[in-house]
Amino acid sequence: MYELKVVRERKQGYGRMRQARDASQVYEAFRDEFGRLDREMFIALLLDGKNQVLGFNVVSVGSLTATLVHPREVFKPAILANAAALILVHNHPSGDPEPSAEDRAITDRLRQAADLIGIKIPDHVVIGDGSFRSFAEEHLL
Repeated sequence: MYELKVVRERKQGYGRMRQARDASQVYEAFRDEFGRLDREMFIALLLDGKNQVLGFNVVSVGSLTATLVHPREVFKPAILANAAALILVHNHPSGDPEPSAEDRAITDRLRQAADLIGIKIPDHVVIGDGSFRSFAEEHLL
């Protein structure tokens, strides 16, 4: 027998982040945590229909140059939390936030899955050393 629970804390969002309006706000919320990491971490920021932050899920922690991301692990917490949208966030420990070919491929794959299940992906933010890149701002989504 399995039991699955969604736990909601009183403090919503990451830190003081309550609403995700743009990529710079996401960057500000995650840059300190990601700046301390020596490996890639991929996070899904869960949003309701008004872009209020429901929470976030650490999808995977990888190596210095890669992390394994599977749609199942991205969307399971989103569905359980009744999220209307996800902002994908990950870091590049090298410091260069330029999206790699693999970043572009997984973003496209996740967007296709999201379209099938009715969850929006408004952005994928890649955080580097002191800067970030936004797929939405660069019209890559």
